[in-house]
Amino acid sequence: MTAKPSLFPSVGRVLVYGVLLLAAAFFLLPLYAMLVTSFKDAEEIRTTSLLALPGGLNWSAWSTAWSSACTGVDCNGLRPFFWNSVTMAVPAVLISTLWGALNGYVLSLWKFRGSDVLFGLLLFGVFMPFQVVLLPMSQVLGMLGLSSSITGLVLVHCLAGLAGTTLFFRNYYAAIPKELVNAARMDGANFWQIFWRIVLPLSTPIFMVTLIWQFTNIWNDFLFGVVFSGTESKPITVGLNNLANTSSSVKAYNVDMAAAIIAGLPTMAIYVLAGKFFVRGLTAGAVKG
Repeated sequence: MTAKPSLFPSVGRVLVYGVLLLAAAFFLLPLYAMLVTSFKDAEEIRTTSLLALPGGLNWSAWSTAWSSACTGVDCNGLRPFFWNSVTMAVPAVLISTLWGALNGYVLSLWKFRGSDVLFGLLLFGVFMPFQVVLLPMSQVLGMLGLSSSITGLVLVHCLAGLAGTTLFFRNYYAAIPKELVNAARMDGANFWQIFWRIVLPLSTPIFMVTLIWQFTNIWNDFLFGVVFSGTESKPITVGLNNLANTSSSVKAYNVDMAAAIIAGLPTMAIYVLAGKFFVRGLTAGAVKG
């Protein structure tokens, strides 16, 4: 006779769930504190505890952070910085991802003499500190006439992310059967036809991983943003830093918290909406090659 399943979870499972809930609460506590503070006015911040709920949903701090908070001598809020980041991140993510896919395709399925050596040299970019390339990159941008521009930032992020995206796609494509590519070549398909019609349709998992990874890195980058941007091209991370460090008679913690959440909303939204695809892509890459 088979034993009937218990209506109550085992002690071990309860302990595991308890530890996970505690870890999640500990991880989300700073976000909770930021969120409740952003809805409080100055009086509530002074008279209530950090974790106390606000008396109501007061959106004034959010409006100020978005459109009228001072970031140095400029008092237009985070709005221009936000759209600078959008203008920079979207093309940089798409270009670096497609570029990495093409590199991975060549280095795994169209190998040539020295391709493994080239791939090994390219991997230096994954481990190289970005501070090392600041001076030569600034010289290159100056020679190209792209200094202090969003186009220059796009180029910098494409080059900085190329080693990582190539690594992702090369390892993923290494598991594609060579017979599939050889059969397509025998049927008359050329380099680009195989790439667009055969390889890319198989690449959805790794594409999702790379897009999310690149968007997170580029959107949250501060180093390149503060070094290579100009007055009109600063990304949101630089704007947030300027807002938080702008001195005033009374520190507006609610505005700072609202601004920080606004700066992090796109990446949070990406992981909430596409997190399952990220996990699937990582799992698919983990069992290949």
